[in-house]
Amino acid sequence: MAAESAEAVPIGAPVVHHTDNSPPAAPTVAPDLQVPWGWGEILILAILYFAGGILLAKFLVRGFGIAGVSPTQLQKSVSEQSFFAIVVELMLDGALLTYLAAQVRLYFGLPFWRTIGWRRLETGATPRGLAYLGLLGGGLLFSLVIQLTSSVFAPKTKLPIENFFQDRRSAILLMLMAVVVAPVIEETIFRGYLYPVVARSFGVKGGILVTGTIFGLLHAAQLWGGWGQIGLLILVGIVFTAVRAATRTVVASYLLHVSYNSFIFLAFVVASHGFRNFPIGR
Repeated sequence: MAAESAEAVPIGAPVVHHTDNSPPAAPTVAPDLQVPWGWGEILILAILYFAGGILLAKFLVRGFGIAGVSPTQLQKSVSEQSFFAIVVELMLDGALLTYLAAQVRLYFGLPFWRTIGWRRLETGATPRGLAYLGLLGGGLLFSLVIQLTSSVFAPKTKLPIENFFQDRRSAILLMLMAVVVAPVIEETIFRGYLYPVVARSFGVKGGILVTGTIFGLLHAAQLWGGWGQIGLLILVGIVFTAVRAATRTVVASYLLHVSYNSFIFLAFVVASHGFRNFPIGR
């Protein structure tokens, strides 16, 4: 009787097996990782960073010469070398930010700041002002912990970054750049541009670790010889990226970053008695 009630199937027709189980859904990408660029654009940015730094340095050597600072003076004066390095970094940062803005707006046709991760911080039931204060306070506390830990692993040799703190001009410029410029540029590039691509390839945890490690290693030249300090800076990069991943906005990691650097700035102002109590480089 079952055979008589079954629908006739032509000989040679493919047999279709019906099932109630739906096919597994394709994995979705989190909204904060949905960016139009990929590894190709990351490679181009890296080339522009390194090649641009070299070209800018050569260009500025001539500019300093016109201003009365010869290449010989640059080689002999720690103060002039520090000032020169800061000017190169400032110009390079500005050029990279301009390039990214042009790429996102003109090539991809998208709004720059929101696309690159500067989205509104969602705080839920927590008042927005209190959430901001929490991030700022967390950055200050985190910076204090890192500085105390760094003192335990004090390097035996002088670190390259110490050259920037041998004269008033370089120290003030470096500190202002660390508080005003660096958090914007670094968060935009590392947590806004790089992290989404890495997280799509290696997962969120992998993205946090890889992005934070790259962040720390790209600062290693300033801390060369202080291996504990380099390791701590990698940890700092990982924490900044973890905050960005958890909140899904660069705004959160920026607030943490700017308060972290501000603590270092304030600590140095106090220790140097207002940029007066340190040797003057010649």
